Amino acid sequence: MSTEQALLERSRSKCELCSATDNLQIYAVPPTSDGSADQSVLLCDTCREQIEEPAKSDPNHWRCLNDSMWSQVPAVQVMAWRMLKRLSSEGWPQDLLDMLYLDEQTQAWAEAGDEGGEGEASVVHLDCNGAQLEAGDTVTLTKDLNVKGANFTAKRGTAVRGIFLVADNPGQIEGRVNGQQIVILTQFVKKSG
Repeated sequence: MSTEQALLERSRSKCELCSATDNLQIYAVPPTSDGSADQSVLLCDTCREQIEEPAKSDPNHWRCLNDSMWSQVPAVQVMAWRMLKRLSSEGWPQDLLDMLYLDEQTQAWAEAGDEGGEGEASVVHLDCNGAQLEAGDTVTLTKDLNVKGANFTAKRGTAVRGIFLVADNPGQIEGRVNGQQIVILTQFVKKSG
């Protein structure tokens, strides 16, 4: 039986993440897939495009993971974990991640692809004007921000020097304000210089 036949049978001819039935293709789960059915998933065009191009991700599309994350297939569990991790800043994906249990081997596979070159290269941090942010940049706050747990407000116009990028979340950076290391949403900063 070919990989495609095995995947069609396993998935009942549906996308293994969102259950769509059109334009299904084999997706070899990185980083070390050998192309076998055990290390691949069957995906629709929409899921595949959003996995390969994070900028096109529609968080609401991924609400389907509420069902597919319970799959008994390790490759499907890995893809569900990676997408929930990527979208965790939305709130609801973090709740699902907290419920998702992966055995040690599957967890290691999920994290390997998440940290691998492919995953990291695809995370791009952009400021409110669409300028790409790099670690070490200086940014200016475009809005007053209440800092949770620190009891102060980071004022609009404050310069934050030497920022750090949050590796698994393109919507967040870290920087020091009033001597405190805080997480800042990229939509509220403007690159300086």
